[in-house]
Amino acid sequence: MANHAGPVKVQNPAKTLLRIFSYIGKYKGSAIFALVGLILSIAANVAGTFYIKIILELVINVREGLATSADLIQAIGSLIGIYAVGIVAVFTQERLMINVVTGVMRSIRDEMFEKMERLPVKYFDTRTHGEIMSRYTNDTEALRQFVASAIPQLFSSCITVVAMFTMMVILSWQLSLFVVGMLALMLISVGRIAKKSGSYFIKQQAAIGKVNGYIEEYIEGQKVTKVFCHEKKVKEGFAGLNEELCNNATAANAYANSLMPIMGNLSYLLYASVAIIGSYLVLNGALGSYAAGIATLIAFMQYSRQLSSPIGQAAQQFNGILLALAGAERIFDLMDAEPEKDEGYVTLVNAIIDEEGNITESEKPTGRWAWKHPHKDGTLTYTELKGDIRFESVTFSYEENKTVLKDISLYAHPGQKIALVGSTGAGKTTITNLLTRFYDVPDGKIRYDGININKIKKDDLRSSLGMVLQDTHLFTGTVKENIRYGRPDATDEEVYEAARLANADFFISHLPEGYDTVLTADGANLSQGQRQLLAIARVAAADPPVLILDEATSSIDTRTEWLIQKGMDRLMQGRTVFIIAHRLSTVRNADAILVIENGEIIERGNHESLINQKGRYYQLNMGMFELS
Repeated sequence: MANHAGPVKVQNPAKTLLRIFSYIGKYKGSAIFALVGLILSIAANVAGTFYIKIILELVINVREGLATSADLIQAIGSLIGIYAVGIVAVFTQERLMINVVTGVMRSIRDEMFEKMERLPVKYFDTRTHGEIMSRYTNDTEALRQFVASAIPQLFSSCITVVAMFTMMVILSWQLSLFVVGMLALMLISVGRIAKKSGSYFIKQQAAIGKVNGYIEEYIEGQKVTKVFCHEKKVKEGFAGLNEELCNNATAANAYANSLMPIMGNLSYLLYASVAIIGSYLVLNGALGSYAAGIATLIAFMQYSRQLSSPIGQAAQQFNGILLALAGAERIFDLMDAEPEKDEGYVTLVNAIIDEEGNITESEKPTGRWAWKHPHKDGTLTYTELKGDIRFESVTFSYEENKTVLKDISLYAHPGQKIALVGSTGAGKTTITNLLTRFYDVPDGKIRYDGININKIKKDDLRSSLGMVLQDTHLFTGTVKENIRYGRPDATDEEVYEAARLANADFFISHLPEGYDTVLTADGANLSQGQRQLLAIARVAAADPPVLILDEATSSIDTRTEWLIQKGMDRLMQGRTVFIIAHRLSTVRNADAILVIENGEIIERGNHESLINQKGRYYQLNMGMFELS
């Protein structure tokens, strides 16, 4: 299986950022008011520091008789009011950002899942489930942190630095010139460290995807691992991936964690330097009167002490931004994946067919179906769904230069049971993949009741087909709900009848809650045979005109297989059925058996005629060759 662990660098950061902001734009009302709240809180913080200068100057002047206590009390009251506004603004901004963040993540997850449901089977065949899940977990979490923390912090840092520096220039342009030099040194340090740590953080995110994919794969294959005593090899494989993740995470965090100490030391240096130079300016009267100079210096030192904090905080967000952008690109890669194309226009409708064969469409179920075929001239024709299926010179390959089917031609008359027999990889399942249009035919044609299946809408085509696969899948819910998955509008009695038809009713009735027993973890509380019986019952409830049984009884013991055979015979009555089986005993009663090897049909006939030919099928029956 191809490894798609994700990119190790951000391919198009500007485009990705714009796309993220387009989701935020859906909540622009809350976002704008949150920004206003952020600006007000910063303004209150900056103004509060400036008021410290005013209060200090008033304290000195009150002592010297140049101002009154009332002036001082008024200034303190104003300071309290400013901080009160800041507190309300912060609360409002945080509350509104919660709405924005949760709304954005809900929109993205909804769109991801909706798009995933429209992706072709090929997408999932070429990616590990763990890697896809990583986009829903690690990548969305990185994106959530970006929207919730990084964006507000960046806005806050930029506005704070501009506002503080503006106030510093107002207080003392001489000291501000010195601060500019220190700021340049800080920004250079931040840029170099952030660049180093950012590259490793992105590699770390990609490594997490690999580890998740590996864990998911071997959790599913745990029994196989134990049976073949492969634990040591599996642990070695995991250790290698985990070591790669550990190395990238260590390097990323080593650089990231060194940032704040460096910024802290530079801020201390700036603070001490401002104190020394500012004291010299106060003594020389460059900052105004003695009282004004002292107050100005203290306020300026407070600004210089606070200035490094937003810069450091912004720098810390740099790694999260890179992670979020890399994760967002992986998310958008899923969203932008080519959806399953469907250019079909022939639909399946309920039909009323009179004795003369005339077909009229019915809104209510009639038990009979017809293909509704619109034509370019505006006319409609109806073709009865009979289950006549033909492959005409079909050639197919999953990968270039690896042909799976070679000029295959076959037919299944309505009501026939067609068995496909051959070695693993011969192309049996591929035939059913093409019939269901999980993959489209590049060369040749498949006709369904004389209609090219490329003209039939995929949903309508698949609703006419029922599939029981070798690997069953049950969903979290009751037994009844799992059977009803085949036809959501089926009544309880129809569900019970489907279970009886598949001979699943007996074991279901012995479950703790019968049909209301809740299944979890893909039906882990059932045996493999019981799970497969439910899958057969699910198809019986759907009541499709055409059946595809891909190793449908492979996980059922011989006795159980015999028990369900009568039910399966009733289910197959009057339907076109394709049976893929390794057990030759399950295909003896087929109307036609196709022996497929290396993508070609080498024999066709019923059991007796193929035995008389004494070819490949005869050799398989005699045990001269084995299906593998």
